[in-house]
Amino acid sequence: MAAAAALKPSAVTSTGYGSARWILLLGFSLAAILEVLDTSIINPVLPTMAGNLGSTTEEIAWVSTAYILANVVFLPMTAWLSQRFGMRNYVVSSIGIFVASSVMCGFSHSLNEMIVWRIAQGAAGAPLISMTQASIASVFPPKEQQIAIGLWAMGITVAPSVAPALGGWIADNYAWPWIFFINVPVGILSASLIWPLFKDTAKSSVSRIDYLGIGLLTAGLASIQYVLEEGNSKDWFESDLISRLSLLGVVSTGLFIAWQLSSRNKAPVVNLRVLKDRGLSAATVVMFVAGVGLYSGLYMFPIFSQVVLGFTPTKSGVFMLVPGVVLGVGMMGGNIMIEKGIPARDVAMAGVVFCIIAMWLLGHSTPFSNQSDAQFALDFRGLGLAFLMLPITVAGIVNLRGRAIGEGAALLGLARQFGGSVGIAIASTELTQMTVFHRTHLAANAAQGAPALMDRVNMYAGAFMSKGMDSSHAQAAALKAIDGQITIQAYTMATNNVYILTAILFAASFPILLLMKRAKGGGGAAAAH
Repeated sequence: MAAAAALKPSAVTSTGYGSARWILLLGFSLAAILEVLDTSIINPVLPTMAGNLGSTTEEIAWVSTAYILANVVFLPMTAWLSQRFGMRNYVVSSIGIFVASSVMCGFSHSLNEMIVWRIAQGAAGAPLISMTQASIASVFPPKEQQIAIGLWAMGITVAPSVAPALGGWIADNYAWPWIFFINVPVGILSASLIWPLFKDTAKSSVSRIDYLGIGLLTAGLASIQYVLEEGNSKDWFESDLISRLSLLGVVSTGLFIAWQLSSRNKAPVVNLRVLKDRGLSAATVVMFVAGVGLYSGLYMFPIFSQVVLGFTPTKSGVFMLVPGVVLGVGMMGGNIMIEKGIPARDVAMAGVVFCIIAMWLLGHSTPFSNQSDAQFALDFRGLGLAFLMLPITVAGIVNLRGRAIGEGAALLGLARQFGGSVGIAIASTELTQMTVFHRTHLAANAAQGAPALMDRVNMYAGAFMSKGMDSSHAQAAALKAIDGQITIQAYTMATNNVYILTAILFAASFPILLLMKRAKGGGGAAAAH
């Protein structure tokens, strides 16, 4: 990121933009926000959408899955596409396709139509984070980059936190198609700011197109992504479809890697040879773990807060705002530390430690945890991810040169997104399986303590009878209440298990950071050279 000004030797220097750089920052930020917002803004309205489109609850999940599938497939190709078409042309074209497909999503009358346009949305949205991030570094002088990137980062980290609440509010006050239509003015404003002001239109010669590589990449990543998204609901390898796609994903990905590294491939669509750099390889692994921690937390806490803490959906969405702001501000702080000469690797190490502590705190929640306990842990987690994700990008690409910087940044983006998919899959599976496990044991323990259990049943039954309920109904209501408490306790324990597992993953990634050089920051983009 801080090094992304060197994405191409022809990148425009920051001295040619003047005050227009702040207008460009707004355009780049809006483009990035579009991409992250549409990942989760539709989640609250999927049931309503299912009824309107005549699909089942399971089928409508493809509206989310299709977007993520296309996004993951195109992420590794963003550097190659920007070199082929030019950064400005690629970014603005992507915004235009994103807006057009958003309109078509709003006008869709069937599930198949919706899926097609969501695939187009996901493909167009793939470059809107990594490429706008790289563009900012080419527009701003080194001394202003930490402020610019911090403001940009705040937008894309707060957006996922407010997306569910915003989606619910739009659906309640208007209709679900407006979730897509609101992209139109935002996208038009973003493109109209970037097109006339951004000067980076240079292209590099790409004489050949790696059709085989593109095909293998699409088959491999799409299959694996589908398995991660749908595996839990289909009972994993008990499903023939999941088993076949898992095999296809592994074989296609293996062949893709072999072909990209083959000497016969003169124009690889993804330059995997950049992973020979020890720092980038280590950063890719750690970024994968960071993606697991970021997206699994965004998936789990809203459910936990509603099931256990009794939050409303709106309150749950608003509650995630503060950690999002902490994450954005923390990114700015981490960048400032790097600019002041603190090695990016050291800042990332501090981020890993913060994440371990936060996950440990979240992993010891109880049904009686209060809002302040959760808020502190989530804010600490946001700070840890901020100190980790930005510095690990800087440390990962600091030794790269020229076009290799963009290629390395694209791989880091893929690692983050793919880590998020794996994190959600792990969280979903563990929550399902461990809730059943804990519930079985808690129910057995309750049955073993029959006298205490009956005392509690009689106490609840008496309370229900005092409100006018007859004896038989009061007894049934008491048993149901206790069953609900056991379920909540089991779910809390399962949630804790996932957080502790995530803490272990972060702890395991800590030694990997030692493979990186303690190169000092300072000078923003210049540090890359």
